Amino acid sequence: MIDIRPYNSLGHADHGWLDARHHFSFAKYHDPERMNWGNIRVWNDDTIAPQSGFPPHSHNDMEIITFVREGAITHKDNLGNNGRTTAGDVQVMSAGTGITHAEYNLEDGPTTLFQIWITPDQLGEQPSWGQREFPRGERAGAWEIVASGNPEGDNALSIRADARVLAATVSAGRSVAYRADPARHLYLVAPTGRIRVNGAEAQMRDGIAITGETEISIEALEDSELVMVDTR
Repeated sequence: MIDIRPYNSLGHADHGWLDARHHFSFAKYHDPERMNWGNIRVWNDDTIAPQSGFPPHSHNDMEIITFVREGAITHKDNLGNNGRTTAGDVQVMSAGTGITHAEYNLEDGPTTLFQIWITPDQLGEQPSWGQREFPRGERAGAWEIVASGNPEGDNALSIRADARVLAATVSAGRSVAYRADPARHLYLVAPTGRIRVNGAEAQMRDGIAITGETEISIEALEDSELVMVDTR
């Protein structure tokens, strides 16, 4: 099954400093048909205005992956972690028993990012945070695993879930393949470019929910960037 969820059908909230699209029910957006996809609970497509951001707030028992597309996000938390994650790079926060953090766009232009929440396999773990650079050139025409429940085997940031977060860049007219377990849940978004997934065409920033497939072929109809989560 490949379910294309058009960008304009997503939940929308414009707070002035934050323009957000919600792929799944979040805050005041509620759709009983879009509560989760497997263990993916949240996928927000956020645009954050310059010199603004999320003030300190708390989470627990959630794996939160931030994939920065443009600009940069600056993180600070009550564990003493500080960091600036720039376009193409990723930060991961395992909320565990509880963490209070702030995320600000301190840049002169807008920052765009995906914020992805995945339910952890075990609750009540110690909280943690990490970030890593992932040069876009290293994922040209091929998948790069940026976060994983098997971080050493996948050479990726660590998350406490049976999941992988992957990224690729594909030139127009070229394709990238992915071999999937049909019992798992995949969710794919192209932040840039039109794509065709096993014959189904999707526009930039559409959500694509996939399950029951073993071979997935993604053709770039335009130069495209891809972000995908594979989870149970």
